[in-house]
Amino acid sequence: MKIGVYPGSFDPITNGHLDIIERGSKICEKLIVAVLDNQSKSALFTVEERVGMIEETVKGMDNVEIDYFSGLLIDYAKEKNADAIIKGLRAVSDFEYEFQMALMNKKLSEEVETLFLMTSNKHSYLSSSIIKEVAHFGGCIEGLVPEVVKQRILNKLQKSEKQ
Repeated sequence: MKIGVYPGSFDPITNGHLDIIERGSKICEKLIVAVLDNQSKSALFTVEERVGMIEETVKGMDNVEIDYFSGLLIDYAKEKNADAIIKGLRAVSDFEYEFQMALMNKKLSEEVETLFLMTSNKHSYLSSSIIKEVAHFGGCIEGLVPEVVKQRILNKLQKSEKQ
């Protein structure tokens, strides 16, 4: 496969996301990690901060590009001439929603396929929301996110507590 798009909010990127990026980059000649700029959601990190954290995290992965988008994912994928959208699945509960989205994307564009990658067992419980909640209440997030991300989360939460 030539070009794959791995979309998500990545607020923040977790080791589960990183697992999908590493495996997706082996399947694709070029993998675009596309950060969703969803103005209606309140994020801990700005799009620019999320892009920067992902760029730091994937240094050395020469075929991985980081970008951001808003609007329909399928329009973005077509704009990038992507062959496939790569989605990570943690559990059966993810599948129902992602399957529905894949079918809609297929209706909107026959040319772009959706590939589902199951996350590894050791990351199957991870989500950005859980990471933020655990960190907010002072829990340990060591080993759940890349080190650079861990520091950014802790710094961001310290700043918000001082305000």
